[in-house]
Amino acid sequence: MPNSISDQIKARAAAEGFDLVRFASAQAAPQNAARLGEFLEAGHHGEMDWMAQRATWRADPQEMWPDARSIIMLGVNYGPDADPLEILERRDRAAISVYAQGDDYHDVVKKKLKALAGHIFQTFKAEVKVFVDTAPVMEKPLAQKSGLGWQGKHTNLVSREFGSWLFLGSIFTTLELPPDTPEDDHCGNCHACLDICPTNAFPAPYHLDARRCISYLTIENKGPIPHEFRVAMGNRIYGCDDCLAVCPWNKFASAASEMKLAARGELKAPRLADLAALDDAGFRALFRKSPVKRIGRERFARNVMIAIGNSGDAALAGAARKALADASPLVRGAAVWALSRLLPRQDFTALAQAAQESDEDVRREWSATA
Repeated sequence: MPNSISDQIKARAAAEGFDLVRFASAQAAPQNAARLGEFLEAGHHGEMDWMAQRATWRADPQEMWPDARSIIMLGVNYGPDADPLEILERRDRAAISVYAQGDDYHDVVKKKLKALAGHIFQTFKAEVKVFVDTAPVMEKPLAQKSGLGWQGKHTNLVSREFGSWLFLGSIFTTLELPPDTPEDDHCGNCHACLDICPTNAFPAPYHLDARRCISYLTIENKGPIPHEFRVAMGNRIYGCDDCLAVCPWNKFASAASEMKLAARGELKAPRLADLAALDDAGFRALFRKSPVKRIGRERFARNVMIAIGNSGDAALAGAARKALADASPLVRGAAVWALSRLLPRQDFTALAQAAQESDEDVRREWSATA
């Protein structure tokens, strides 16, 4: 029977389905503010303005909630049951990041956090606040501070027990809990995660330029995919797992036990032709409860067109032709690029000459590819 408050919280966290739990003080680590400042100053956050708008809160938990004394950091394993890089060879199929193949982790993890936080409030009469990737909280540095894992050279968290596959959540509380020992960096001389990046998004170890990251480009980026990154995207239509999947520490990883996080069969290797045919209602139905739904059908269809352009499959040109009539200029522009890759040059040139396009950006796409 657990005796200390910490032990009781750990036992309850395990009962709620958390795979790891550690404790950290709510006091800011000075290096976090400095690293965040460098990241923002370099513009590496791209269009993610929300990172800069509340940078003070992000760097110091007690700026966000002055009464916080401890932070309970929690991890939920979402390890895949197969090699996530295998799909990259199947160019007629779409690669969706492992974390987005099941139910939205925000909902799954937050439900567990609320249950645990409610127990803490009722049992210990302490104030609590829960967060899971939707507030100005630097989860990964806090996770390292608590001993949950360490930030690898790819800037993601690595766990000795679960490799790269952990969803993070946190509970801020007014309880004074003994902090756990921070985790050391165990990357050593390895740089596999840096070498595999298709777009060279790491200017240096432990530094990410999000503007070059395929996860950022397919999810956060609202405009056209920059030409320099389109071929490198391959068939990745939502996120990228390359730097996570190649980490040697994944030899200790195991498949997720939480069924709601398990990959749905229809999202493991969907056909690009089927995805290209989705209208808005079909998109919403297929990605119900999935984080993919949050980017909207327009950005999703843009990504699918880029993947079709990279497929090398002339049979998919028909899907790209249909997308030339899409209501969204963003989708039409991506379809133009796809056709420039799939059609014989003579056929594409004839199509470009006959095009009647009202949007200036799409007209530029025709000119750039003709």
